[in-house]
Amino acid sequence: MKKLLGLLVLVLVIAAAALYLAVTPSPIDPLAWEAAEAPPMTGPLEPNDTLMKAELLARGQVHGPEDTAVDAEGRVYAGLHDGRVVRITADGSVETFVDTGGRPLGMDFDADGNLILADAYKGLLRIDPQGAITVLTTEAEGVPFKFTDDLDIGSDGVIYFTDASSRFEQPDYLLDLLEARPHGRLLSYDPASGETKVLVKDLYFANGVALSANEDFVLVNETYRYRIARYWLKGEKAGTHDIFIDNLPGLPDNLQGDRQGTFWVALPTPRKADADFLHRHPWLKAQMAKLPRALWPKAIPYGFAIALNEQGEIVRSLHDTSGTHLRMITSVKPVGDYLYFGSLDNDRIGKLKIH
Repeated sequence: MKKLLGLLVLVLVIAAAALYLAVTPSPIDPLAWEAAEAPPMTGPLEPNDTLMKAELLARGQVHGPEDTAVDAEGRVYAGLHDGRVVRITADGSVETFVDTGGRPLGMDFDADGNLILADAYKGLLRIDPQGAITVLTTEAEGVPFKFTDDLDIGSDGVIYFTDASSRFEQPDYLLDLLEARPHGRLLSYDPASGETKVLVKDLYFANGVALSANEDFVLVNETYRYRIARYWLKGEKAGTHDIFIDNLPGLPDNLQGDRQGTFWVALPTPRKADADFLHRHPWLKAQMAKLPRALWPKAIPYGFAIALNEQGEIVRSLHDTSGTHLRMITSVKPVGDYLYFGSLDNDRIGKLKIH
């Protein structure tokens, strides 16, 4: 009798789930996409334990330090889930610098010591050394930013930044992945004129931004196409864009150049075969988007970052194969002899000496 009742309950649950999926509209309008086969983890991608050697800053005192920046005094800044930008002092203590009331993401200091910040909700911000916040820009060509994401600053003060998606806000970034439509933009803001320009439209989740050593081009990650695009600022190709590197071994998030010919790319998770399978089946993606997030496939707990040269070649990779020390890395910030690692959902910041 108990087995019969259990079977009946299971049938009712399946029927209820089927009815729910049938009558509930999907929050996405997905397209099919055929991803190339993931590159083998060999050569410069060979797994290693390098990230396990990183020093851990503010462990247990921060939540989701997505990106970092280091000021002239060597203090480390990070933006957290709760809207705060915190500062880690030389003795390791954590203090609140400002609270943006949004979700601080990409950040860098300008030549005047102001912290320039991409806030997912608030737009492009400037925060002076005393903590006063100025909103620089919130829209371009009449389209408000939905998801201000990452930035880099030129030697002339021009800020290059991204609006990752004009359709989905930060909590729904995975819906952008499932929809597989190009909602992102690469933009520039000139503090001298106050002008905001759209440089490239129709990017597939426009994420990390980095200028080349000579500032003749700027890179932008297209996270959900496993690739990095290049927009030419100087030379015969100025004003055009192309693909810098394609078919990366993971989802590229933030991107940072050391202005000496190396770009560091954070990969929150390696490629997953089930994600590439889903992309071939829009109907399945539409149904998945209706389900509670707890039922979605989970990211692999893994620490992963790669270095590229200016020819678009992978020259080095850093790993934590266990995902226990550093995982879901969303930013790699080269400062002096060190790399600083941010994470969207971890409780620490990594600091690793570059060898």
